[in-house]
Amino acid sequence: MSDRVPIIKIGELLLVSIQVDLSDETTVALQEDLSNRIVDTGAHGVIIDISALEIVDSFVGRMLATIASMSRVLDAETVVVGMRPAVAITLAELGLTLGGVRTALNAEKAFDMLRQSARFTPSGDDDAAVAVTGGFDAVGRDAE
Repeated sequence: MSDRVPIIKIGELLLVSIQVDLSDETTVALQEDLSNRIVDTGAHGVIIDISALEIVDSFVGRMLATIASMSRVLDAETVVVGMRPAVAITLAELGLTLGGVRTALNAEKAFDMLRQSARFTPSGDDDAAVAVTGGFDAVGRDAE
């Protein structure tokens, strides 16, 4: 059985927190689960938290770009948060540009980016966003 990546609905957004190494099987399951959740919920934004990933290879980079493309086709913007400097350097060295993927330092900044989007209609779930980010930045330190 493969590990499943949790997908949490917060208003018109979906939060995906990748806490496991992504095998081919887990990645395919995530893509299917996420596309189904976007359609089922009508979400207009997807935040993918990769702060737990210490290493990102070309496979994971392509997966993020594929998820962003898939989400865009389903009328949802994607923002990746929590990218470590080593991960950013690796992606640049591999020549992966992650086309269509917006990035933010943490989930709070991603929520703000998506709220400013023309497709996003605030639903009054600001308290839920604060509860999920919990006052911590993308790598789990106290936010100031």
